[in-house]
Amino acid sequence: MTAPLAAVVLCAGKGTRMKSETAKVLQPLLGRPMAWYPVRLALELEAKNVVAVVGHQAEAVKATLSKAFEAQPLSFALQEQQRGTGDAVNAARDALKGFKGAVLILYGDVPLLQTSTLKALVDGFNQSKAPLAMISCRPADPHGYGRLLRRDGKVVGIVEHKDANEEQKKIGEINAGIYVADAAFLWEALSKLEPKNAQGELYLTDIVSAAARSGGVTVIEADATEVEGVNDKAELAARAKVLQQRINRRHMLAGVTLMHPDTTFIDDAVEIGPDTVIGPFVSLGAGCEIGANVTIGQGCVLNRTTVGDGCEVKPYSVLDEAQVDPKCIVGPFSRLRPGTHLEEGAHVGNFVETKKARLGKGTKANHLAYLGDAEIGAGCNIGAGTITCNYDGVNKFVTTLGNGVFIGSDSQLVAPVKVADGAFIAAGSTITEDVPQDALALSRAKQVTKEGWAAKRRTMLGAAKKK
Repeated sequence: MTAPLAAVVLCAGKGTRMKSETAKVLQPLLGRPMAWYPVRLALELEAKNVVAVVGHQAEAVKATLSKAFEAQPLSFALQEQQRGTGDAVNAARDALKGFKGAVLILYGDVPLLQTSTLKALVDGFNQSKAPLAMISCRPADPHGYGRLLRRDGKVVGIVEHKDANEEQKKIGEINAGIYVADAAFLWEALSKLEPKNAQGELYLTDIVSAAARSGGVTVIEADATEVEGVNDKAELAARAKVLQQRINRRHMLAGVTLMHPDTTFIDDAVEIGPDTVIGPFVSLGAGCEIGANVTIGQGCVLNRTTVGDGCEVKPYSVLDEAQVDPKCIVGPFSRLRPGTHLEEGAHVGNFVETKKARLGKGTKANHLAYLGDAEIGAGCNIGAGTITCNYDGVNKFVTTLGNGVFIGSDSQLVAPVKVADGAFIAAGSTITEDVPQDALALSRAKQVTKEGWAAKRRTMLGAAKKK
């Protein structure tokens, strides 16, 4: 029978080895706080209630996780004093009052566990009649970890490294600290814990021997990499590398080409279509959706951006909260700021910046332009050096271009201004008034040419040097 599931995630530690003003569980890991990963795992396993036990910087931890998991069954419990992991789990007792089922125990600084491993742990608990299931592993170096003590093959307890004798320290199987326990058994076992150890703390591991005496312990062995914790910035970077390798591998197996996976950052929630090619040193942040047959060149950075099928984003372009419809070309060295929408087939070229700008189907702005607060129709050509002057020092105003408008190079469009369908703006013009359909607008001084002037100037300069 499958028992209802709740989860306790321990997030109370300070993490002094981080050498940071930020609590350890809030340290950023691939763009998310480290504690986000175990909380998400618990929710993926459909835990009815997830209790994060907080302590150091409790309010900051609560605020961060509440925002990340809004409308999810996440609550908090406070561990007022750091008295060990047993005391930390016991702090969740009131939050789970009345719950009857299985309690999964996770840690806010152990981010590499995979859903499949925890599912195997929960299944192992449900299929056995034991009050406790746990994860063990066999790291290359077990130094510092609690060892599993077995008798006739059955687990009878855990001994922490600091309390172990020399013979026990030779045991290679270690306790990962990840448990699923029957709720009634858990609270009773925790109430009987005593600080009889070198640390003077209430060890959660003591519930293992209690379970061994009252029905046995189910053990699921996992890869040691999954249960590695984080204590300092070097370990944080190492765990990030593992997570990124998993993400990148998943996309490659789904048909995405990563030209240099070791330098490619892809957020866990990013969606990418098949036959897309991503160059080295590309960063695809949270909220990105990339279509099929897309090419993203070296050094591009995208956040909360949608890129449609068949687009090309050339090297070193930055796209932030933009929508790029199919078959568009962006870059190189383009910057699409929030509110940009490129309709199908639009081109935005080198050193072009857009902000709250919609470029219609097939419109091109290929060089050195700033298009801010602009509504631009289909089939327009925006010349090099064009600027929409959208800010008067107090307010922002909109520039509107119809379909088929041609804007000559080095033009300034002083908003609010409208240029109707088919109109031409001559190069070097400053447009301050609306331009009607199919009209030509120009505003520049009449050219004056003085023949022979340059030759006379050179003669004058030469004479001056001889003096």
